[in-house]
Amino acid sequence: MARLKVFTWSDGFHAFTVAASSRPKALKAWGMTQDIFKSGLAREITDGPTFDAAQAQPGEVIQTGEAIDPGEISKAPRRRRDSGPTPAKKARVADLEGRLERLDGTQTTDIGNLEAQVAALQKQRSVLEDDYQAERRDLVALLKAARAWR
Repeated sequence: MARLKVFTWSDGFHAFTVAASSRPKALKAWGMTQDIFKSGLAREITDGPTFDAAQAQPGEVIQTGEAIDPGEISKAPRRRRDSGPTPAKKARVADLEGRLERLDGTQTTDIGNLEAQVAALQKQRSVLEDDYQAERRDLVALLKAARAWR
């Protein structure tokens, strides 16, 4: 088996590193058709954190960000646990809950009033219909009697 070499190149934002037995195989792993070794864009490396990572995964392209120095990565500071809502937030929630309760009560009252008005109008319509039917019945009877003289 051939000894693996580690090759890298950068697009300015990311570094792409691969462990391969030759430059053509590195170019193939990167999906390159142009020899970027000739232009000096790609090069062989012999140490560093990406060297070790590439050696651990031969043939796999290791991508790292250029803006981050792997030696200076540290854990983000822990966020302080929230101690709960402030008195102002509690007052705001109480105010909004009260407004919502009043709105719901007003809606219930308004709907009840409209339903009462609808019931009254339906009753009035029923009385008008009954009066109409009674008067029409009387007029039809009178008309029938008036036509009977012929």
